[in-house]
Amino acid sequence: MTLKSIVMTTVALCLIGAAHAQIKFNAAADVMNRYVWRGTDFGSSPSIQPTLSLTAGNFEIGYWGALSTMGNYNEVDLYAKYNYKGFSIMATDYFFPVSGTPAVKSQRYFNWSDETTGHAIEGALGYKNLDVMPFSFLAGVFVYGADKDAVGDNRYSTYLEATYTHTFGENTIDLFAGATLDEGMYGTSAGVINAGVTVYRNIKLTDNFTLPVKASVITNPQSSNIYFLFGFTL
Repeated sequence: MTLKSIVMTTVALCLIGAAHAQIKFNAAADVMNRYVWRGTDFGSSPSIQPTLSLTAGNFEIGYWGALSTMGNYNEVDLYAKYNYKGFSIMATDYFFPVSGTPAVKSQRYFNWSDETTGHAIEGALGYKNLDVMPFSFLAGVFVYGADKDAVGDNRYSTYLEATYTHTFGENTIDLFAGATLDEGMYGTSAGVINAGVTVYRNIKLTDNFTLPVKASVITNPQSSNIYFLFGFTL
């Protein structure tokens, strides 16, 4: 199956789901002091992270982005997701646009050639159902595009993560650990590259407005780094 047929099939499934379910739109944004993804800091500055999505029954399709306030990092990700009883299957297209007219092929959004594209497509499986158990899991692998080694072969960079969630009072806490299986985009060898804790809390500011906030301490044992994150959702 070609990439074009995969994309068309995913869109068709979402449209079929939308035809038989109530459609809901969501627009939101996280404002964070840093953008840290799977143990790596991107942008080295405060980050605005918008979401625009459409949900129809068990299907969801949308865009997620990250924009560095220093202007040195920009990310726009298209994703499609199907959820069923806590299980999820997701395809995500990661892309990093530049300002102005792209000078090289890898910076052009509509270039989908496997050899020169800047897109990197990941397939992922997950499970999260806190009514059943406090543990959730994620496994993702890059299957197409810009995840290449020095000779141009796909590295199939893989990420595995387990999370334990606990609620106490008005707070929710996540304890998480993520690892990669081999040398690739996440690190130089197999090992843990993302471990830490995130605490969530909803702060009531008025009778009609509650502000969700979160704080994280994240470590990357492979790169010997640590990050302290804080942000809120609008």
